[in-house]
Amino acid sequence: MQQQRLVVPAFILAAGLIVSALVFSNAWMTHLKTTRQTLDVTGSAKITIESDFGILRGTISASARTAAEAYRALESQKPALTGYLQQGGFAPDAIHMSPPTTYAVWEYDTNGHQTGRALSHMYSQRFEATSPDVRLVENVSGTIAELVESGVSLNLEMPEYHFTKLADIKMDVQALAAEDARMRAERIAEASHSKLGPIRRARMGVLQITPLLGNEISSYGMNDLSSIEKEIRAVAHASFSIE
Repeated sequence: MQQQRLVVPAFILAAGLIVSALVFSNAWMTHLKTTRQTLDVTGSAKITIESDFGILRGTISASARTAAEAYRALESQKPALTGYLQQGGFAPDAIHMSPPTTYAVWEYDTNGHQTGRALSHMYSQRFEATSPDVRLVENVSGTIAELVESGVSLNLEMPEYHFTKLADIKMDVQALAAEDARMRAERIAEASHSKLGPIRRARMGVLQITPLLGNEISSYGMNDLSSIEKEIRAVAHASFSIE
């Protein structure tokens, strides 16, 4: 009889423990589910920049029957080239000439075999002129073809316009992109009647430096050298907890 009287309280106690465990487990799972909810957003920002260093490159060349004649013809073109660049505003020590290169144009017989006789010789030499005045580079690159009328055989490359202060502005534009990501997350959380929690993950995308108002992008990033005025764009990917 005494054992029977103890069975009922024991059953009630066991049932209470089971119910308490279920309630606690359900509350814990609900809390865990809530804390694991995240909001993924992407923010972006751009800053307009202007190139501060320009490079003008090209090649002069000369062809003649003998190598000596070709070399003399090449040397005779240099004063006109360097004089034009200096007159345009380039400092003498900012004009650099690479070592000359040469090759021969060989004669072939009717069977396509080389006869060993050179028909002509070609000498060429590459030059480079640099300046922090990018407008100077732009102006000279647009008029230097006039040297052809002076007998200079000129092959001009597209000028390059660099921005040398990228390290200074990189963190600024990335910070703006991160700020934009958080603002987007706050608006989404507010619209869904949720509270934005702390940031869980953050990843910065590659920088895109494009011509002003350009819209090209690359997964590897872009670094435009063709334009003076540019835009540097940054993207920030972030995940925030939702409470």
